[in-house]
Amino acid sequence: MINVNTAAPLLLTPPALAAMGRKIRQQRKALRINATTTAEAAGISRVTLYRIECGEASVSMGAYLNAAMALGMTLEAVIPEETRQNKPEAAKEAFEGVVRISDYPQLRQLSWHLAGLNQVTPADALSIYERNWRHVDQQAMDVHEQALVRHLVENYGNGTLLV
Repeated sequence: MINVNTAAPLLLTPPALAAMGRKIRQQRKALRINATTTAEAAGISRVTLYRIECGEASVSMGAYLNAAMALGMTLEAVIPEETRQNKPEAAKEAFEGVVRISDYPQLRQLSWHLAGLNQVTPADALSIYERNWRHVDQQAMDVHEQALVRHLVENYGNGTLLV
């Protein structure tokens, strides 16, 4: 099983890719399967498998996944314990009348013009999301920020996100 840290904003760091590549190579060697056979089973070229085993970032995540699956491995995204412990406090505060901008990556990007402010009211946070929704990377939103947006829409937007 390969654990991928999702605390970083969507991009795997080269050390994480290198570690993943090493694990794939170790599994291939442990199973005594040559690179050509593994690559064929994964539906990729031998060169791509070599690049995966080196941890190159230019190889698609799908190719990494195919290589791992061809060797009987699974790929799992794991939220670090410290992230799980910090985020509920931020959500609790947001539900109590204040939204800390730094706790929500998409909101932080949308609030670039609020230099010096580190928190806003929930109504202001909803307004920021609504005015700038076209700039929100919805796939990059973590579950806590999605929960915040749902809460804001339900409690301050009459159930409708005006975008």
